[in-house]
Amino acid sequence: MKLEEIKELMKIFGKSKLDKFKLREKDFEIEMQKKNGETVTVTTVAKETPAPVSTTAQTQVTPQSESDTATAEMGGEIITSPMVGTFYASPSPDSPPFVQAGDTVRKGQTLCILEAMKIMNELEAEYDCKILEVLVQDGEPVEYDKPLFRVEKI
Repeated sequence: MKLEEIKELMKIFGKSKLDKFKLREKDFEIEMQKKNGETVTVTTVAKETPAPVSTTAQTQVTPQSESDTATAEMGGEIITSPMVGTFYASPSPDSPPFVQAGDTVRKGQTLCILEAMKIMNELEAEYDCKILEVLVQDGEPVEYDKPLFRVEKI
């Protein structure tokens, strides 16, 4: 199953009234379960472990929700996680972060790495912007649509 198909499934499941969803396809299995009506938990099992492959994920800018009230009051746009995974601010533990608050980035520049199912996905800027705030810590698990960066379009 392709990453885009998984993202679309997660979007549809998140908006549905279902509390639990499980899909098995050949050597792949995904299970999603909502808790408290808001959180989506995703568990995936791949029977064959593929070698790590670097892919590129597109950023998503979403309108600020009620849960992001504090962030919304500060202004700017929010770049959210397009997938469930682990947030990495730099390419390796000894390297400096891709971006920090105050940095100006160009369209296509890498903002962070999101690791999902042992695959490293580079998250790239969709437009030129200034990083106002990094909203997650290095190594922190993130969920689909979790705010990662507060930015200002240039």
